[in-house]
Amino acid sequence: MDFPILSWMIFIPLIGGMFILCTPKEMEKTIKGLALVFSFIPLVLAGMIYANFNPKIAELQFVEKMLWIPAFNIHYHVGLDGLSISIFLLTALLTFLSILISCNVTKRVKEYFILFLILETGMLGVFVAMDLFLFYIFWEVVLLPMYFLIGVWGGARRRYAAIKFVLYTVIGSLIMLIGILCVYFTSSPHTMDIIELSKTCSFAREFQNLMFFLFFIGFAVKVPIWPFHTWLPDAHVEAPTAASVILAGILLKMGIYGFLRVSFPIFPDAAIYFAYPFAVLGVINIIYGACTAMAQNDLKKMIAYSSISHMGFCLIAMGALTVTGINGAVIQMFTHGAVTGSLFMLVGVIYDRAHTRNIDEFSGLWHRMPIYTGIMTVAVLASLGLPGLAGFIGEFVCLMGTFVSTFPGFKLLAILSTSGVVITAIYLLWMMERVFWKELNPKWEHLTDIDKRELLAIIPLLIVIILIGICPNLLVDLMNVSTTQIVHEIMP
Repeated sequence: MDFPILSWMIFIPLIGGMFILCTPKEMEKTIKGLALVFSFIPLVLAGMIYANFNPKIAELQFVEKMLWIPAFNIHYHVGLDGLSISIFLLTALLTFLSILISCNVTKRVKEYFILFLILETGMLGVFVAMDLFLFYIFWEVVLLPMYFLIGVWGGARRRYAAIKFVLYTVIGSLIMLIGILCVYFTSSPHTMDIIELSKTCSFAREFQNLMFFLFFIGFAVKVPIWPFHTWLPDAHVEAPTAASVILAGILLKMGIYGFLRVSFPIFPDAAIYFAYPFAVLGVINIIYGACTAMAQNDLKKMIAYSSISHMGFCLIAMGALTVTGINGAVIQMFTHGAVTGSLFMLVGVIYDRAHTRNIDEFSGLWHRMPIYTGIMTVAVLASLGLPGLAGFIGEFVCLMGTFVSTFPGFKLLAILSTSGVVITAIYLLWMMERVFWKELNPKWEHLTDIDKRELLAIIPLLIVIILIGICPNLLVDLMNVSTTQIVHEIMP
């Protein structure tokens, strides 16, 4: 396609933010309508990309490249391949649905939707940027909108959560920036092009190990990997519903994507060297996250810790350095984004009505909210990995990819990781019993079932969850050629 579709997708939300900026703040319906339109256009373009994407080639597609800063050989270089297309498409979908679920916002409406559209521009840019300088700019663009979304529209401890989020992320980003500069000045000729660095530049093993560690810090904070995870539960609990959806559905995936796009291809020897630490941290994430989630009484905090657990499957699968494992990590990015995004939306629905997320305060909600209960049941079953739903596919392929690794001891790590699946099933089913399946607490007699706007936002995610669960090849076929190339370049 000659049409610069990726650039239009990235910057149309920013143009929408400018239109909203020029709209009087009293015109709240117009502002919300503009936000919906300018987030829906990228979704339509995403459909065009999916229709024209060729999954049989590993090379970048829809490429746009032009010299941007000649003095430093920095390019505006964007493109898509099998590694990035699934999470890129999910970003467009989740942002539109998050804006739809946000149409009940009444506080500083204009600023809220401007920030959300800027956030979409940053997220879409991260997943297509093929120049480290451009990648870093988009990476940082994501930070400020999320800071304000948490700090202004969040809960009682929103300022604390927002500042903690910023401190962790900024420190990680600055360490990553040091790594980017070191790579640039060490490469010959000096370049920040990710493809050139991965294919034509060969760095010494010691240098690779050091750079891998610097990039690891930046990406580990985003995942988050234990022990860099403590910002996540606070941010999730205090964030407004839509921000939680984006935080869990997309922002956490930026760290996993960064490893697969930058660290593994550019530092292949270091990827092998750090395979065991990666896998061990993944097992810790899985078991620690699941056990901590089981101890929570706050629905949001429980799902936040479950996200830490689920991201652990990506880590052990990447550490295995098998085609199946890398496929599993990419699938898990997508499926976890869809499943956890739906869970946070559903928690937002009940919080809007009950103004509490304390599990112990609920009981028998299915009597008053049968449709909501049915949808929540599907989302929970997907999260615990029920076969036939999307959550099962990601975790199963991750474990399978780990089990077949040629590294000694990875079979044991895969077996240990399955305990996380069992613990997840325990705490999620226990939550369902306490919240929905007992006698109705008279305190909640006034609750109303899920409404049409909320259904419109959640049903598309349920369709994706069921569709991928039944037809996983819809995802696997998109990525398999690209992930195979990544593994063969690391372990020829």
